[in-house]
Amino acid sequence: MKYSLDIKFEPVHEFMNSLHSYICRKSHKKIDLAPCWAIETKEKLTPEFAQTLDDMLINGDWSFAYLMAFLVPEGLGVEGFLSWFKQLSIHQLIELFEASGNEFPEDEIEVFQEKTSSMFQQWYEQYFKHVDQEILSALEKEKEARINRLIEVQGEEFVDETTNGMIFKPMPGVQELLLVPQYHFQPLNIVSQYGSKLICHYNARIYLGDEELIPTHDLRTLRSLGEKNRLKILRFLHKGPRTFTEIVSHLKLSKGITHDHISKLRSAGVLYAHFEGENLTEYSLRKRALYQVQERLMHYIEEG
Repeated sequence: MKYSLDIKFEPVHEFMNSLHSYICRKSHKKIDLAPCWAIETKEKLTPEFAQTLDDMLINGDWSFAYLMAFLVPEGLGVEGFLSWFKQLSIHQLIELFEASGNEFPEDEIEVFQEKTSSMFQQWYEQYFKHVDQEILSALEKEKEARINRLIEVQGEEFVDETTNGMIFKPMPGVQELLLVPQYHFQPLNIVSQYGSKLICHYNARIYLGDEELIPTHDLRTLRSLGEKNRLKILRFLHKGPRTFTEIVSHLKLSKGITHDHISKLRSAGVLYAHFEGENLTEYSLRKRALYQVQERLMHYIEEG
């Protein structure tokens, strides 16, 4: 690997992840918590704030707002983060924007800060302040487990194992890969770049209250294989990495349907997703996941 590797987790990371999970409406049918979570959460919000979030777009402004959770000094906690962001000067915000390679007109950045600060504060008061502490404890344990695992397994193998099949190609200017476990948005992942740092909010595969003998993730893998077009994708990728366009052409299905099939296979961990910075460029077959699910299925059957 040509970049340094780090694992971090602080509550503010999940604070931002939970807000993203709610705002990203197109993903509500894909994440493990939805659709009931989004509906129940909306009932906890004031009508005015719920409407504000309904009007939010996943655009450049939000992408930068999301990164704030990773730029704040460590150890402040969520309330400390809210205070830090609110007290940033216009000059400091402009510098942060420029460091991400973007420009923001000075007359607009003050409005951005005011609206974003209000949104953060309301989300904290109306939702995250009351979030199940078991979630944060589980994420902290995941971080510690990964730090310990990094002593045994390093480099691309560690990234693959941790992220369930993500490959980050060396990129000019990228010096650090930061892996951060997340709960609300699983089984999906979020990849963002800030300057020389690439941040991956990865699916921690934490399922609280799940008392089934077969883990939820293994069940998802089995379900993902029970469809002929997905098996065609796996067979096609056995020949080597392919772009999304090549997979669409091979299946002769619409882009939307093909994307849905790929999304389910990715969530199950049977595909490698190849990234160049923030951009997903191609997919390949992740054979280890197929071997692992076979072993786990036999273990589940034999233990019964």
